[in-house]
Amino acid sequence: MSAGGAPIPGIWGMCRWRRAPAAQPPLGGAPPGGIPSAVASEAIIWEVSDGLGRLTLNRPESLNAWTAELGSELKQVIESEATDPAVRAVLITGSGRGFSSGADLKGSFDAAEDGLPDVRKRLLDVYHPIIAGTRRLAKPVVAAVNGPAVGIGCSLALACDLVVAAESAFLSLAFVNIGLMPDGGSTLFVPAAVGKARAFQMALLGERIPAAKALEWGLVNEVHADEDLAGRAEELAARLAAGPTRSYASAKLALNRMIYPDLDAQLELEAELQHSLARTQDFAEGVSAFMTKRDPAFRGT
Repeated sequence: MSAGGAPIPGIWGMCRWRRAPAAQPPLGGAPPGGIPSAVASEAIIWEVSDGLGRLTLNRPESLNAWTAELGSELKQVIESEATDPAVRAVLITGSGRGFSSGADLKGSFDAAEDGLPDVRKRLLDVYHPIIAGTRRLAKPVVAAVNGPAVGIGCSLALACDLVVAAESAFLSLAFVNIGLMPDGGSTLFVPAAVGKARAFQMALLGERIPAAKALEWGLVNEVHADEDLAGRAEELAARLAAGPTRSYASAKLALNRMIYPDLDAQLELEAELQHSLARTQDFAEGVSAFMTKRDPAFRGT
């Protein structure tokens, strides 16, 4: 949930909101406990072969910006399909030119009691379970960042265990550009990776961190030429899928406890703070400025 310095057709706002939708059927109609060899929807592609689950965000026309539908389907894959024992590792990437530009500015949100978008509900019910589920999935998760990873898209990449990036890719906590704060666990993942000075730089300035700098800072593990990224990511993920699954699960559990012991509390705090910010005049100004492609005039109100 953010807005980058240059126009990116993703990100989210309060353009419109809606009543909560009815419960949706399982993605792809998979039977309980089962796993399809391939599932495709308008927003998500999920494929499994040789123990490797490949999850592709599939809204290339918006640089894979998150809508309510994409979030719901992504949550189901992380919490259900990806947990099947037949899946030994997971590879997450985006279709087209980007990993994810953040949450969709043109998307709709459930309405809170005050009539404004219920940001808290979306974060706690959809986005944050995806992030926590990725961290707690008892198998390795690799992110192949093939382009912009902004806002919640950046958070998703950083929630993965290993991150490989294309040379043209960049990461950005651009929330501040529309008067918001980082969420999706990025207030925990970023300082754990880069330290205090760089974490504040990313959160307060909202600048793009090119792939080469992201590697230097410790945000990503590898950087490859754009044309080589898919092959290298597939090779790495396949290696993990063929490895000692229980060893990986135990290592991940122990490292999570050491590095992210307060993940749930941090996600809840982010949701509360973000919900409040979504009710400020600065947020309304940030969205208006983003939509009209002008510089915002923030007043701290």
